Amino acid sequence: MLTQRLGYTLLAIATGWSAVATASEEGPIYFASDVVPILTKLGCNSGACHGKATGQNGFKLSLLGFEPELDFRAIAHEARGRRLSPAFPDQSLLLMKATARTPHGGGRRLERDSEDYRMLRNWITNGVAPPRASDPQIIRIDLAPNELVLTPGSNQQLHVTAHFSNGVSRDVTRQAVYESNEPNIAEVGQNGLIETNEQTGLFAVMVRFGGKVATFHAAVPQTGDEKQQTLVLSQLEQLERELDSSFDQLLFQQWKRLVIAPSATADDATFVRRATIDICGTLPTRQEVEAYVADTGTDKRARLIDRLLEKPEYASYFALKWAEILQNRGSGYSTSKQRPGTTLFARWIRDSIAANKPYDQFVSEIITASGSQNENPPTIWYRQVRTQQNYVESVAQAFLGVRVQCAQCHHHPFERWSQADYYGLSAVFSRVGRKGGFADAEVPTNEIIYVKDAAVVFHPRSGHVMAPKALGGPQLKLNRYDDPRHSFSQWMTAVDNPFFARTMANRMWAHFHGRGIIHPIDDARSTNPPTNPDLLDALAKDFSENGYDVKRLIRVICASYSYGLEAAPNDRNRDDHQTFARFYPRRLSAEVLLDGISQVLEVPTPFAGGGGTFPTGTRAIELPDENVASGFLDVFGRPPRTSACECERSDAPGLSQALTLINSKEIQRKLTAKNGYAAQLASNKRSTVENSKDIFLRFFGRLPSRQESDTAVSFVESEDDAASAYRSLLWSLLATNEFMFNH
Repeated sequence: MLTQRLGYTLLAIATGWSAVATASEEGPIYFASDVVPILTKLGCNSGACHGKATGQNGFKLSLLGFEPELDFRAIAHEARGRRLSPAFPDQSLLLMKATARTPHGGGRRLERDSEDYRMLRNWITNGVAPPRASDPQIIRIDLAPNELVLTPGSNQQLHVTAHFSNGVSRDVTRQAVYESNEPNIAEVGQNGLIETNEQTGLFAVMVRFGGKVATFHAAVPQTGDEKQQTLVLSQLEQLERELDSSFDQLLFQQWKRLVIAPSATADDATFVRRATIDICGTLPTRQEVEAYVADTGTDKRARLIDRLLEKPEYASYFALKWAEILQNRGSGYSTSKQRPGTTLFARWIRDSIAANKPYDQFVSEIITASGSQNENPPTIWYRQVRTQQNYVESVAQAFLGVRVQCAQCHHHPFERWSQADYYGLSAVFSRVGRKGGFADAEVPTNEIIYVKDAAVVFHPRSGHVMAPKALGGPQLKLNRYDDPRHSFSQWMTAVDNPFFARTMANRMWAHFHGRGIIHPIDDARSTNPPTNPDLLDALAKDFSENGYDVKRLIRVICASYSYGLEAAPNDRNRDDHQTFARFYPRRLSAEVLLDGISQVLEVPTPFAGGGGTFPTGTRAIELPDENVASGFLDVFGRPPRTSACECERSDAPGLSQALTLINSKEIQRKLTAKNGYAAQLASNKRSTVENSKDIFLRFFGRLPSRQESDTAVSFVESEDDAASAYRSLLWSLLATNEFMFNH
């Protein structure tokens, strides 16, 4: 640095340039708090430009400027210092490229008459001051306003104030970076001017300056004439007076805020089908539908939920869900070697759910597992999750609901997580040791998990040894004999933990409502706020204060007003996808769909396993891992279980799915089975009308309409071959949205 500054001084003497004569009239310019935010705003240090891992055209900056010392060296020292020219600041390559006076792959990023240009020019003119430890640090940024209710088609200017460690506060509105999380509802310009569109709903604007982030929250209510809005609010207040649930009150508060009218309450036939699918991964039988519809008790919904939670299918279905999150994976192993382990873990998960094991105990037993993978099932988690990176990212995403992957290499661009946070959590698992087992394709199996006497994790940049530390929490107090995992587990499952109960409550809400209060469900951050924070906090508090009782949490969610609504929208909630003012329909998952087809056609699916087959009648939701061959499950989105993210499962429609429904040999086998449902329909003594009624109750959980019944009867009776006619009818119903979706 001394050589660089000396060179600048000699150049200034030779050209007659004087630092005193051209000093900035605005006071000192600091690299970290004045220069770097401009580079961030211009996109120079973004992941698409010089901030990516390899840089761009020989020029590399730290992502979003979180490493100002590295950035200064890159700008001032690399390329023989040719990027800056204090004697002729306007000729600096940094400014020439930014203003497109020299060819620049990123195009024009800066105007010569702008405030940002003057700031950069003055920094160069005043001697290119490097970042110093004594420089004022940004403590926080404040927004004004930070929360509002806006109308469609309106504008709102944000004002950003940065507060520094030297007591100075400064307006940085024009230097901050803005991003809307719902651009369809509201867009934000580069200087913080928000413009709302015609679509209504909730949105947030992330504001970043100098590594600090703040969030603006806003609601854009439904519009209409005053009489209509008054009527909607009156209806909401009337419905609200009839409620006795504090959770429902929080739903109604938000609907009133947005002037949204919820859809009508779903009928009994719809609800029993919906709840049976969501709780048990199973279609209800005709008898179950008819019994529920005929029940006149006022507590029939609560009794239905209780009954479903006691069925073995409940444990199997949610065991499938958790086996995916916990990556109980079979692929990559020799089938004859891996299957005992995945089966052992899958059964342990299922038994834990069936016994309603408290969620904190369930998670703790996995995190702290030690011993033989042949004897202690939770240790199987360590077979797939086996590296420091796997430990950190799987635990954070599965149990804390945050994605910290970015912090492995650099400060998280949208959150507070730093490399120190990442490697502090990594140190929690640094002493996990393995011994024994045998090599089986990709990964050794049947190992013994134990705690090593010592191990260290180094910070990749500073080289410092990292002490075990809870994510966003304290450094763990340990002696040399302590297993850090136990202390971490105690911190994680504490009632006042800001992540644990909240993440599970959000995950369960998303399972039953099709979308999380925080969405995606495992990406909680200040820039991805919950759509109803009070509701999420209330659910989490109830969950933690009642012993992490998962069945209680499910009862609360399934009893909510929103879960009992129709999927059909009305004029006031047609565009709603945030407030749960209607039920959001979703396609049945691959396993549930295949089991549903087997159930209605009364022909089980055979599954190959190891050297033979699974017992006849084994359902897809009962399979121990994803390595059981099934083209149908793969086509309809069965996840590979390579990460803790539920996003691995795909519910998106595709051409291959339509072709499978048309050409599937397995479906044809079920339709043509001698003892299958189609054959029974053709040979029984019931009338075609009675058969059509049975078909609709079996497939859709409801009676057919008069038109549907007439069409079905007319079609079957017009065909010469009754068996063929029934097969065609059943086949057509399998491909309908009503069968394939939970609604």
